[in-house]
Amino acid sequence: MSEAKEIVRRFNDEVIAGGDRSAFEELMGPEFVNRSAPLGTPAGSESMWNTFQNILRPALEGLTVTIHDQVEEGDKVTTRKTISGAHVGPLLDVEATGKTVSIDVIDIVRVEDGRYVEHWGINTLPALLASLRQA
Repeated sequence: MSEAKEIVRRFNDEVIAGGDRSAFEELMGPEFVNRSAPLGTPAGSESMWNTFQNILRPALEGLTVTIHDQVEEGDKVTTRKTISGAHVGPLLDVEATGKTVSIDVIDIVRVEDGRYVEHWGINTLPALLASLRQA
């Protein structure tokens, strides 16, 4: 496995699934930009930490990240993955349902000097929230 793919894999395992702040600090570049941040919201590294630590982790007990595919082209790694867990706490504006839920994600990360410097991504969180609201 290439170094860039391993960095992305570590980020998913240690930061997203594990909540490891020291790994986050090690893997995020100082000038990181989230190109998929919602319009008008912060796009720096702390916005990514906030998403994982203050939105997903409290809502999804037993949070796991399953990487299905990774493709590397130049300095970018594209990853198709699924984030899952038991919905035990509020997820944005949706109260806990107790159901096992999954969010499918495709993201592209540009890695420079062993660290994340840019991120683009799409995910099925809006569809998941809509289905939970209807349940």
